[in-house]
Amino acid sequence: MIANQWYAVLDSKEVKSNKPIGVLRMGERLAFWRTTDGEVVCMRDLCPHRGAALSKGKLIENRLQCPFHGFEFNREGACVRIPANGVDGPVPKAMRAHTYPAKEQNGFIWIWWGDWQENLPGIPQLDEIDETFSYSTIRDHWKTHYSRAIENQLDVSHLPFIHATTIGRGERTVVDGPFSECCIDGNSLYVWVSNRVDDGRPALGPGEVKKPERHPSLQFVFPNVWQNWISDNLRVVAAFSPIDDENTMMYLRFCQNFITAPGIKWLVNAFGAVGNFYIERQDRWVVETQRPKRSGLRIGEKPIPADQPIILYRKQREALISTTNGD
Repeated sequence: MIANQWYAVLDSKEVKSNKPIGVLRMGERLAFWRTTDGEVVCMRDLCPHRGAALSKGKLIENRLQCPFHGFEFNREGACVRIPANGVDGPVPKAMRAHTYPAKEQNGFIWIWWGDWQENLPGIPQLDEIDETFSYSTIRDHWKTHYSRAIENQLDVSHLPFIHATTIGRGERTVVDGPFSECCIDGNSLYVWVSNRVDDGRPALGPGEVKKPERHPSLQFVFPNVWQNWISDNLRVVAAFSPIDDENTMMYLRFCQNFITAPGIKWLVNAFGAVGNFYIERQDRWVVETQRPKRSGLRIGEKPIPADQPIILYRKQREALISTTNGD
């Protein structure tokens, strides 16, 4: 993973107010829970006393109680009670659960994966998705590294083959460009898709295509969120949550604000989510066959001009890893 980044790791609805949840993310067992004011807490799912899973415990006001010996930990990870020592008994300062900075934004739970900092940077933002958008989310487990799942959403030449019955209809096999660029801070990657039917004219290379005036078709924001800008009022958003080096949890959202009437909008969103799931499953099986599971600049593949967005992604990811000592 790229270190010192905010990762979207869960849908907000997965963390309840009445009990903790344990998940495998970033190659670690993590426990998530909410305080009485709704704040999300993330801890390593490991009691420092005897190694029990804290996620199997219970919430007592603003504390998480270990199920094994009843040790209680506050939101900062400090142990505040050891029942065996008595009500006013001593609690060693070293008896702490490891915590990760966690925030809730845009319907996702985010954790800061990296070195602790006094002033953490802001959470990555996708362009122009605000509170006017409603959405429906599906989640799906992909048996591949999250970088491969991301690259699939930046791949503009696979559509007529994998999605011939859905979004790839029309046999638009020729890719002009595509025009793609990283924004000035290197945090976002933009792609303008231009596919057409093969009429005998050779494809234009990335350097032969001018930057379109319209909004990019695709936006990826490091380290793990993406959107397909279908229109000003309709987007598909994805978060690629790393489970470990060979598994990813895909959170895929149908987002819209062209229908706002209560009840009807949720019906529209539900149908949209079903469509997303069908299209996403067309991708999953073939991405899971790719080897190696983790992508990179020097893995023996032979890219073509249409792979320019993927090459840009790999270069920027490698640059971020080299500056943060990531993996």
